[in-house]
Amino acid sequence: MLPYVHNLISILVSRKGRNSASSVFSAILGTKGSQRSNLYVIFNSLIIAYLELDLFDDAIKCFKLIKEHRFHVPFEACLRILNHFMKLNSPVLAWDFYKEVLECGFPPDLFCFNILMNKFCKQGDIREAQLVFDEIGRRGLRPSVVSFNTLINGYCRLGDLNEGFRLKRVMEESGISADGYTYSVLINELCRKSELDGANELFGEMCGKGLVPNHVTFTTLINGHGKNGEMGLAMEIYEKMLRQGVEADLITYNTLVNGLCKIGDLSRARSLVDDMTKKGLKPDSVTYTTLIDGLCKEGDLEAALEIKDRMVKEGIKLDDVTYTALISGLCKELHTTDSERMLREMISVGLKPDDPVYTMVIDGFCKNGDVKKGFKLLKEMQSDGHIPGIVTYNVLMNGLCKLGQMRNADMLLHAMLNLGVVPDDITYNILLDGHSKYGNPEDFDKLRSEKGLIFDYGSYSSLISSISKTSMRYNR
Repeated sequence: MLPYVHNLISILVSRKGRNSASSVFSAILGTKGSQRSNLYVIFNSLIIAYLELDLFDDAIKCFKLIKEHRFHVPFEACLRILNHFMKLNSPVLAWDFYKEVLECGFPPDLFCFNILMNKFCKQGDIREAQLVFDEIGRRGLRPSVVSFNTLINGYCRLGDLNEGFRLKRVMEESGISADGYTYSVLINELCRKSELDGANELFGEMCGKGLVPNHVTFTTLINGHGKNGEMGLAMEIYEKMLRQGVEADLITYNTLVNGLCKIGDLSRARSLVDDMTKKGLKPDSVTYTTLIDGLCKEGDLEAALEIKDRMVKEGIKLDDVTYTALISGLCKELHTTDSERMLREMISVGLKPDDPVYTMVIDGFCKNGDVKKGFKLLKEMQSDGHIPGIVTYNVLMNGLCKLGQMRNADMLLHAMLNLGVVPDDITYNILLDGHSKYGNPEDFDKLRSEKGLIFDYGSYSSLISSISKTSMRYNR
């Protein structure tokens, strides 16, 4: 493309502006002395000029006019239009345009086909991706390992392992060897479906062919066995990984730490964190939060709080998951004051506790007999925009009934109904249990027999009304 031609056309297009394609095109055709031979260069410059000014619709209009007048379409400009479609993340439009220019003699390019396939696969449109793949052969090209891998990955992401393995066979039968990526994709889907025997068999085939698995493949297998509770096998794979000289990354270590914490092997989990630190890998929020959660579930609050302090010291921000794990652990051990203090800290750093977090703290206070504090937190929840659900109210209801405050419990029931919170069978059975313990002893058997059979307000109020005739005693 001659620079002076492009400069002149750019100036013309910038002056004419948007929606000028038809008039500029007509002016070029009407210019005396314009030869058909040099129109190719001019039209190429014209489309590119519109694209450079972000006048994409005008660029497309020029392309359509060139076709209508049966001029040769400028391939350089067409490639730029195609790239623009790609950047717009519009694979359907890009594919339609690509097919159109291919019919105009545009040379087919495997790279373009692979990119289009990848975009369709990312959008989950495997049917269109398959059509692009099928077109490769029809255009006289031979699919590469990248072409096959792209389609295999697309099918696996949709859970279609059978088609993934079929494509692997077709690829190998056509003389193209599966590479590490092929195996990694299939192993990942097998692990996701908990088909670990198949994953291990494929891993063995991969190694048998002299392919060295990368850290992603190893981590996938480790994660698969970890989720299945097979941490012994997961650790064996990790050790094999190290023997083969493959460096474990942060994701690998986090996967192992998570698996070990789930089976309660906190000692080994902490040892792994120390190992990764020695190797220069810095634990992140996920690493520490996983440890904190594991320690809290085991009741080792002192160690969990030490990890928290370590996070703060290393400048790692605690997120809502970390605070939730700590609050849960403190509530489990009935450290109610500390759990509320942790809740306040969570709020002070700009995090917003969700309903379950508030409910855990409320439950802790109720179990300690401090229902008044529980109601104070309920009010705080509501002031903060939360709409407490049935679980929160059941916790408070249970706290009142445990203290024998049946009048207050019934008042809470009415308040729930007024707020549109529908009581469940748990609510009514909590109330019946309370009335059984703190009501008229003569009605004890009757109330006990109704537990588990009352599911609505009408049944509950009818039962309570019937026994109230014989007893008006409520303990406060």
